[in-house]
Amino acid sequence: MSASNLSDNLGAFVRSESGRTPEASTLREFWAGMSAEVMSEIADDWHATREAYAQGRQEHYLSAEFLEGRALLNNLTNLGKVEEARAALAQFGIELTDVLEEEPDAALGNGGLGRLAACFLDSCATLNLPVTGYGILYRYGLFKQTFENGFQREHPDAWMEEGYPFVIRREEEQRRVSFADMQVRAVPYDMPITGYGTKNVGTLRLWRSEPLEEFDYDAFNSQRFTDAIVERERVMDLCRVLYPNDTTFEGKVLRVRQQYFFTSASLQEMIDNYLKQHGEDLKGFSKYNCIQLNDTHPVLAIPELMRLLLDEHGMTWEDAWEIVTKTFAYTNHTVLAEALETWPIPIFERLFPRVLEIIYEIDRRFRLDLRERGCDEGKINYLAPVKDGMVHMAWIACYASFSINGVAALHTEILKRETLHDWYEIWPERFNNKTNGVTPRRWLNQCNPRLSALLTELLGSDAWVSDLDKLTELEKFADDPQVLSWVTEIKDANKADFAKWIEKRQGIKVDPTSVYDVQIKRLHEYKRQLMNALYILDLYYRIKENPEGNWPKRTFIFGAKSAPGYVRAKAIIKLINEIGRLISQDELVSKFLTVVFVENYNVSPAEHIIPAADISEQISTAGKEASGTSNMKFMMNGALTLGTLDGANVEILDSVGEENAYIFGLKEEELPEYRASYDPRGTYETVPGLKRALDSFVDGTLNDEGTGMFHDLLNSLFEGTPWGDPADVYFVLADFDAYRQTRDQMALDYANRNEWARKCWINIVRSGRFSSDRTIGDYAREVWKLEEVKI
Repeated sequence: MSASNLSDNLGAFVRSESGRTPEASTLREFWAGMSAEVMSEIADDWHATREAYAQGRQEHYLSAEFLEGRALLNNLTNLGKVEEARAALAQFGIELTDVLEEEPDAALGNGGLGRLAACFLDSCATLNLPVTGYGILYRYGLFKQTFENGFQREHPDAWMEEGYPFVIRREEEQRRVSFADMQVRAVPYDMPITGYGTKNVGTLRLWRSEPLEEFDYDAFNSQRFTDAIVERERVMDLCRVLYPNDTTFEGKVLRVRQQYFFTSASLQEMIDNYLKQHGEDLKGFSKYNCIQLNDTHPVLAIPELMRLLLDEHGMTWEDAWEIVTKTFAYTNHTVLAEALETWPIPIFERLFPRVLEIIYEIDRRFRLDLRERGCDEGKINYLAPVKDGMVHMAWIACYASFSINGVAALHTEILKRETLHDWYEIWPERFNNKTNGVTPRRWLNQCNPRLSALLTELLGSDAWVSDLDKLTELEKFADDPQVLSWVTEIKDANKADFAKWIEKRQGIKVDPTSVYDVQIKRLHEYKRQLMNALYILDLYYRIKENPEGNWPKRTFIFGAKSAPGYVRAKAIIKLINEIGRLISQDELVSKFLTVVFVENYNVSPAEHIIPAADISEQISTAGKEASGTSNMKFMMNGALTLGTLDGANVEILDSVGEENAYIFGLKEEELPEYRASYDPRGTYETVPGLKRALDSFVDGTLNDEGTGMFHDLLNSLFEGTPWGDPADVYFVLADFDAYRQTRDQMALDYANRNEWARKCWINIVRSGRFSSDRTIGDYAREVWKLEEVKI
């Protein structure tokens, strides 16, 4: 695309989007026009890539979520066209940044799982690997979050209502998915995934459910208008939202329906492509296809592939099972038992009795297999895919997959030792670790242009963007006063940008010279946003008590959504907002502290927050976070980790050394012994300041509007739960004192900006091992057995 091209054609593309002159067109129409122009640029390469990938061995990445974020800037950056775009828009007196802000975030994911999948596809494209992502085209995504009176409210996130040029409907490639109670058309919508500095363009295929008949014409003509669209709405429900609330039976049915819908459609496509490329004999299927299951959501693909091979293609059980066990690889993302999905058998009976028959047969053969291996009945019953009226998805995945991986070194060790211990004893060769990574294209090159420019200048090229290990060559500047002063200037400029952005977005004023202390991640008790809030509350009281003390100015930044049905997580959101209100209304304390809860946190806000952060809060209970990926993004952008020895924090510490991170808290191996004698009430009574902070949950200082939410939070720390969790199950009070000491020290250390910048620089230049390119290279070599296919 030459410079003249982009400038010459933009007006035409904008006209076709708006139906009027460019001068009369809106910023949104300029965004749509420029996006359409980018799509026309990559179309030929995208087609060529699909054709080439179809012919050889491919990997198929199945995931319930892909949190892609905005696409226009990402594509312009990967194509090396950002300055051209700027110049093309300048002809019309328009700023590129204003146009980019018009793009909605594609609402196809929630947290780390979906963003990881997006980073992986970016790396696959950049490394020219034949990988396709498969998911669901959600109409409303998870939800759009607002705060009303400090409470989270959920609204539909209608991200595609005005059209989205980066997804293309492929009507001619639709499939049919059959449930016992309905037939559904699965229509694919394809999103191109550009790589950096390559012509290869990968594909994310998203399935949308549509009815066989648009509506019942006879019912409509009989004036039964609602009856005419009942079936259509039932079918469309499949793709309306990500993770429908599954606290009810019908909610669970909808989730299982979603999972079967997208896995069945994806498998049908893979088989059709195999038949077209390699002939009728499906026995070679696993030679050309590998399927990675991103967590347990797509595990129904295993019995569904059996069904397709047995029923549609006439295979024997033995031949079909041979293919299945050479095709599937399973990534586990959790050590928490509740996240290993199980579903009640009646759901499967209602939706797909044949698939349930196949699961029963897998279960029967599994039990025979383990008896022959000499396992006792207790163990067999524990590991069986079907037991106590439930289908265990993780157990099906463990039995049928040739590879089982965790996502950080500590996580994989815990899987072997505890969560999947029995599986590891029987099949140790299946287990491997693939520490997560993040793409340096979006999470450094794109979101932090100032730092990127410095890295490129010092290195003499932008080779680091596709080979992040190159940054180690810059470690020699760690004691260069000029470079450290630039690092500080860049951080300060990013902080000023964030201050402007958050004031414009939410009307909150923050001091850009304060320490930016950030925790952005899904709201879950094990991630311990509650401990963070407790610290802020305690600090509020300490400043009130000693106004003359040495109190560095600090801005506490949160970003998090709670699952709609997760009552306690919603209580923590309300608590954080209440503490923020308490501080902002206090004339003294508000001089030192500000609390910012970023509304509707997703990828785009993260791109504003991460480059500006000073402190990265990674404070989950040791042994509970599988990996974490925000920790890696912060590290790349020169924020220092304040964390426990959990997930990938362990490997970050290993990379940067103890002097360049702030680690506190109980270690994973210490917890069982500590639990035996742990008395949260005793801790509450004896740790200075803790009683005062906790009492203010219920003494009228903080207001939960009579919901009893804060009382329940307090109770969880002292009483445990009726379903068997011990008091303070995540050791919030146990770690509080160590957390407070470390965090206080960090805020004081920040005053020495030169020494602080040196620590930041070490973090940046040693972040190479946390690039998703490294992770994907490992998967391709060790699990998928893939070669690059360059266009």
